[in-house]
Amino acid sequence: MMLSRRQTYRWCFGFSIGIGALGPGGADAEQLHVRDSSPAAETIIRGRHAEYVIRFDGPVDHAAARMELVQSGQVVRTLTPLGDSAPDVLFASGETPPPGHYILRWQARSPQDGTTSRGDIPFWVEEPKS
Repeated sequence: MMLSRRQTYRWCFGFSIGIGALGPGGADAEQLHVRDSSPAAETIIRGRHAEYVIRFDGPVDHAAARMELVQSGQVVRTLTPLGDSAPDVLFASGETPPPGHYILRWQARSPQDGTTSRGDIPFWVEEPKS
């Protein structure tokens, strides 16, 4: 069966639209989801040293991951995730920021299909009790 030029164009166009709809990761591309975090959302942290841990439902590309502390819409500190933490964990630590309300903003990429996921975890820093 021979297709006319018009039928061939329609088939190729439809095929390319279908492939494009799958996106860069194909039909199986799926966002990473946070299973738990420390600090947890809306919790209060105290002390001089803070650890930031985000556990996902799948592995993350540690080298491509980003973590930032945001206050009043401004990045106040960029955190460097450790590259040798568990495959499904982003971990960073550092000096606790001054008292106030913060957002731990993260970005992680799946090493399997390259899908990038983002999120925010709001938390509070309270003055240490003496």
